[in-house]
Amino acid sequence: MTPPKPITVIGLGNLGSALAETFLRHGHPTTVWNRSSAKAEPLVAKGAVRTDTAAEAVTASELVLVTLLDPPAAREVLAGAAEAVRGHALVNLTSGGPEDARELATWAAEHRAEYLHGAVYAIPQTIGTAESSINYSGSADVHEQWKAELAILGKGTYLGVDAGRASGYDVAVLAGMYGMLGGFLHATAMATAAGVSASELTPMLVSWLTDSFPALPTFATEIDEGDYATDESSLAMNQAGLATIIRASQSQGIPASTLVPLKEMIDQQIDAGHGADSLARAVESLRNSA
Repeated sequence: MTPPKPITVIGLGNLGSALAETFLRHGHPTTVWNRSSAKAEPLVAKGAVRTDTAAEAVTASELVLVTLLDPPAAREVLAGAAEAVRGHALVNLTSGGPEDARELATWAAEHRAEYLHGAVYAIPQTIGTAESSINYSGSADVHEQWKAELAILGKGTYLGVDAGRASGYDVAVLAGMYGMLGGFLHATAMATAAGVSASELTPMLVSWLTDSFPALPTFATEIDEGDYATDESSLAMNQAGLATIIRASQSQGIPASTLVPLKEMIDQQIDAGHGADSLARAVESLRNSA
C-alpha cells in the first residue's frame, strides 16, 4: 500500500486549520505555515510540522494548499516563495473573484508551478465530511494526480481548465445568497414594525420562497436565450407590486434600500419599452451597466 503523501497547508485560519487537521487524521505528513506561528501550535501537537517561512513549507510537499484571507494576501505570500514553487501543485482555496484566480494561475505558470483553484462550500467544522463540497478549476493534471487527497476534504467537482471558473460560480452563488439574506432582513424589519415577530413570519416566508424556486430555471433559460416573452410575471406587473411594497415599507419607517435597486432596474427596462416582458429581463439593466 502506498503511504500517504506529504501535504502543505499555508494559512491557518479556521478553514486552513480544518484542512490540515483533516489531512493529519488521514495519516498524511502535514507541513503548515502561518504568519502568526502561534496558530500552528494545536496542529503541531497533533503531529504537523511548522516551518518558519512559506518557502520552506512549499518545499516540504509537492501538493500545497493555500487558504489565506484574500487574494492580495495569497499573491504576497506566494511571491515571497516564488523560488520554491517550481514543480509544485498549488491549490488555492482563498476566496476571490475569477480574475484573481486567473492572475495567480498566470503567475504560477510563469514560475513553472501548476495551479488549481478551489471554491469551498462548507463551514470548517464539516471539512472532511459528506457535508463538504469543493468546486475546482484550472490544471486538469493537478486535479487528476491529487484527486484522492483532495477527496478527503469533501465532494470535489472539476469545472474545467479556466482557473477562474470555480470562482465565477462561487461569487455568483454567494451574491444570490446575500441577496436572499438581505430580503429576509428587510422582511423581518417590516414584519416586526407591523407587530409580527420574526419567528412568526419565517415559516410562511420559507414556504413562499420554496414555492418560488421553480421559477428560477425558467428565468435562467430566458436569460441564456435572450427571449423574455411571457404571459405571466411581466415587468409591468412587478413594477406595480414593488411600488406598493416600497410604499408600505417606507410608511412603517423602514427604508426600502434592498428593494429600490431592483425597482430601478425594472423601471429602466419598462422605460425602454419592455413592460410586457418577463421579470427576468431586468438582468439586462445589470449587463448594460457593466
